[in-house]
Amino acid sequence: MEEKRFSQMNEYELHIMIREWNEKAKKAEQLGMMNEFAVYERKVIMAKAYLLKPSDFEPGRTYQMTDGESTFLISYLNGHFAWGYRNSESHLDAVPISMLVLDN
Repeated sequence: MEEKRFSQMNEYELHIMIREWNEKAKKAEQLGMMNEFAVYERKVIMAKAYLLKPSDFEPGRTYQMTDGESTFLISYLNGHFAWGYRNSESHLDAVPISMLVLDN
């Protein structure tokens, strides 16, 4: 069976995949398989981006990143990715919007 793209999944399907990948990541971490852990962790971040609305993020604003240490200034959005500058660096970078903290 062919795996669907995140953009083709509904909210329920995304939550199921996130739960499965979190479980696989936990097992990989427990077994010391850090490369596999990182792959599942990245998949979870990507899937979570598709649960968010890009319109909630504003170009020109700086957001705290989920790592709690970095900031990200959005220049523009392309789908579920924000393009801009991390920690005021000079090179353009892209991150899934799920790596940015929305103010509530």
